[in-house]
Amino acid sequence: MSIIVLLISISLTIAIIFLLIFYWSMKSGQYDDTYTPSIRMLFEDKKKEKKSSAEKKKHST
Repeated sequence: MSIIVLLISISLTIAIIFLLIFYWSMKSGQYDDTYTPSIRMLFEDKKKEKKSSAEKKKHST
């Protein structure tokens, strides 16, 4: 019975450590995306072109 208590306490300790490491990495900016904002304007232009060409078709009919 004492081994179960020992294993549960060890597993909870490891889980808490991993949770703290994950929280620290989120706060330090580890998962920030620095690439997408630089190319976002390229993708937005394509969406606007589709809308503008669709609007032209509607207005011409």
